[in-house]
Amino acid sequence: MACGAAREGKSDTASLELLPSAPRKMNENKPGGSQNSTCVFCRKNDDCPIKYGEKKTNEKWNLTVHYYCLKCSVCKKTGASIGCVAPRCKRSYHFPCGLQRECIFQFTGNFASFCWKHRPVQIITPNNCRDSLLCTICLEFIEPIPTYNVLRSPCCKNAWFHRDCLQVQAVNAGVFFFRCTICNNSDIFQKEMLRMGIHIPEKDASWELEENAYQELLQHYEHCDVRRCRCKEGRDYNVPDSKWEIKRCQCCGSSGTHLACSSLQSWEQNWECLECRSILYSAGEFEKAKKHALPNTNVGINDCLLEESSPKLPRQSPGDQRKDVLRQGSKFRRDISTLIIELAFQVKKKPKKVFINKANIWNSALDGFRNKNFNPSYTIEIVYVNENDHFGREQPGSKQEFLSLLMQQLENSPLFEGSLSKNLSLNSQALKENLYYEAGKMIAISLVHGGPSPGFFSQTLFNCLAYGPENTQPILDDVSDFDVAQIMIRVNTAATVADLNSLVHDYYKYLELIGCLRIITSISDKYMLAKDILVYHVIKRVQAPFESFKQGLKTLGVLEKIQTYPEAFFHIFCHKPENLSAKILSDLFTVHTLSDVQTLGFWNSYLQAVEDGKSTVTMEDILIFATGCKSIPPAGFKPSPSIECLHMDFPVGNKHDNCLALPITSTYKEFQERMDFAIKNTLRLEKEENSHFI
Repeated sequence: MACGAAREGKSDTASLELLPSAPRKMNENKPGGSQNSTCVFCRKNDDCPIKYGEKKTNEKWNLTVHYYCLKCSVCKKTGASIGCVAPRCKRSYHFPCGLQRECIFQFTGNFASFCWKHRPVQIITPNNCRDSLLCTICLEFIEPIPTYNVLRSPCCKNAWFHRDCLQVQAVNAGVFFFRCTICNNSDIFQKEMLRMGIHIPEKDASWELEENAYQELLQHYEHCDVRRCRCKEGRDYNVPDSKWEIKRCQCCGSSGTHLACSSLQSWEQNWECLECRSILYSAGEFEKAKKHALPNTNVGINDCLLEESSPKLPRQSPGDQRKDVLRQGSKFRRDISTLIIELAFQVKKKPKKVFINKANIWNSALDGFRNKNFNPSYTIEIVYVNENDHFGREQPGSKQEFLSLLMQQLENSPLFEGSLSKNLSLNSQALKENLYYEAGKMIAISLVHGGPSPGFFSQTLFNCLAYGPENTQPILDDVSDFDVAQIMIRVNTAATVADLNSLVHDYYKYLELIGCLRIITSISDKYMLAKDILVYHVIKRVQAPFESFKQGLKTLGVLEKIQTYPEAFFHIFCHKPENLSAKILSDLFTVHTLSDVQTLGFWNSYLQAVEDGKSTVTMEDILIFATGCKSIPPAGFKPSPSIECLHMDFPVGNKHDNCLALPITSTYKEFQERMDFAIKNTLRLEKEENSHFI
């Protein structure tokens, strides 16, 4: 891992031999030590982590080095240990001296170093340059001309940066959050910055490591802001599931009202504060509410209805209502991965072990999540156990693999009915055991902790969650019961009043039981009859399971996020992820270490062969083998999937670290045979182990 490693190809261990026991004894904060000691490589005592890396002191040998100077793997002596990788260039230098002469050190790949004559440059056409622009980090003016100290974004052509500003941001953000400040691109941006010598540490962002850094974001606004609050206990009084529960503005979330103070009938009813409503009015999103007296109340119109109640939508069909709500939410459209990352801010670094029997995922998950010591806002650590193992051995497991298996079992559980697009079923035993609540909780935990999304909800079920059952109209495809579907078909195909009356006579007891019995006077009555049956069977019949499921989905604020940004969540709840391709997998797996070039070529050829159907393995099989997931989670993988090439007989998938080890072979045919054999047989054995539960 040396800046000069590409020159002579020596291993990383060479530099470590200079400091015996260095990995165990390095002390960054020894009083009066590393702050004043001189680096044994560069002979400087500067303590500037941004320029030279952190200072490390080996207490046993009383040796101090800069972290960047330690990376040299060429010379075992002090002195000019870094050389330019350009052919025939004889320049060598200390790391600090190289910085002073504007050399470039690439902290990736071979960790190449380039002198001031051979360093890489950014090629910018002159017509793209203007007089002066702002550095998008420090907001100070810079000349938009590419130099050593001025860099341009590869993805946003008018985004320019000071090199020092970029380096500070990279050290603070780390590999997971360092991205273009304009478009948030990370892949293209990081590749170019690494090429131009910006060091991007493989660590979490500095703000992620602070204890309770985002606690203020978890504090919900609980204050009644209407002009006349009628709660005797005061504006801060909040009692859930009562008329004195505080409802926040659905647009900004920074204003609130008691339900009773704004004549809201239920918590699901939308409400906007005055400021947000004025914006919606000016944008033409709502018709202004007409003045009318409130029934059975002595509250004046000016005090309540016109001031604080939600504007009334014009009378529309349910489909038009949904379109209006979607248009209303368009100004709050957000990227789904960003929304889930925001939810993940709640997860504390405090780990909590969850013991899972892989042969009984469902019951293990129930026991773990119901444990009184379980907290969904703690970091989940999966530990696999085997009840048949008499030695009681434990094995660390992949959290994403566990959540993926759990979502598969949930999709196939009796809690849902339907083929591809599913609705909630009515299962009295599950209701008694509170399993609908647990199901909602599982989905919320999976999303926030980096697992997969459901992807099997019907549009009707999602709309009930996002907009409320009262604003949702089910369709015939939502009916999975064959007998009920036959009744619906007879209603829809009835051609005369006599046909309708005959149907009502045949199903009199059923229609009376579900409260849909009506007098038929014209053929148009069939539409209302069909609607009543649909609403009962799909929505009213499962009202109790729905309420329980919704409460579980409130875990970690997921339901509230869905209702605020329904467009963003609709796709991941109602559709399966996009099909994997060779390019997607090739871009997904990164090479973090110096790897065999021929093997990497075999890997890309193998991906293309799988995509072309020339292998019995599928793209999903490869992803499952390496990560335990058959699709890419909405928030991506953490840690990012990586590849390494090793001298071994067969590939190995480390699902805990999302790492795929490829076998180094002499021919592509041998490489493909080993890959196919290992992936197929590994997944077959895992499937056989769990076949009687999944």
